[in-house]
Amino acid sequence: MQTYFLICLIAFFAGFTQGLSGFGSVLLSLPLLAIFLHIKIVIPLAALFGLSMTVILLIQLRRNLEWKEVYPLLIGALPGVPFGVLFLKRMDKEIIQLALGIILVSYSIYSLVFKLSHRWTKMGWAYLFGFLGGCLGGALSASGPPVIVYTSSQSWGKDKTKVILQEVFLFSGIAVVFFQVISGLTTLRVLHFYGVALPWLIFGSYVGSLLYGIMREECYRKVMLILLASMGGFMIWHAQI
Repeated sequence: MQTYFLICLIAFFAGFTQGLSGFGSVLLSLPLLAIFLHIKIVIPLAALFGLSMTVILLIQLRRNLEWKEVYPLLIGALPGVPFGVLFLKRMDKEIIQLALGIILVSYSIYSLVFKLSHRWTKMGWAYLFGFLGGCLGGALSASGPPVIVYTSSQSWGKDKTKVILQEVFLFSGIAVVFFQVISGLTTLRVLHFYGVALPWLIFGSYVGSLLYGIMREECYRKVMLILLASMGGFMIWHAQI
């Protein structure tokens, strides 16, 4: 009974985090679930949480769908995935995590202290950040950080920023869950835990989205950067253990 309670509690906060910011459900749920569940259960369960949140938020933001801005990110990511896999074979995973964590924390602190100049608004930068996302996806199964950095540097409104993140996460999430299913990682036990936690994931998303709805543009960007710094800090910590 305690296991089910903890899974539901984590699902609620994972839903709340992504409902509020547009990302972070996997970042939050994966390390917490790993405290009391086997990692082979945690990874596919967190992936299902992430994909479900993406679908929920896309439904909520369907009036703001913006595919034109997403295509360059996805096109750039395609060659990045095999490059990232190759890079992982030549360098320790911990070194990659440490370097990425330092970059994320440094970028977030800089952006919180100094006003962003929106230097990466030209279309060409989207291909580069998409490529970097693909590289990290292939190396660490973490394609989100470069995309989040790119979107946080734009002059877009919070709805456009949030929906573009979901559109990118939709494709990566479907790919991850698909390969986990065909590889046998997504077992009946994983699906059972997912079914129990899904209502709490949805409820958390609802609460987070309510808060997001009353949040000002500048406040939203600060929340994004703080969560991005937290993601970087988690990667630095994880690289040390």
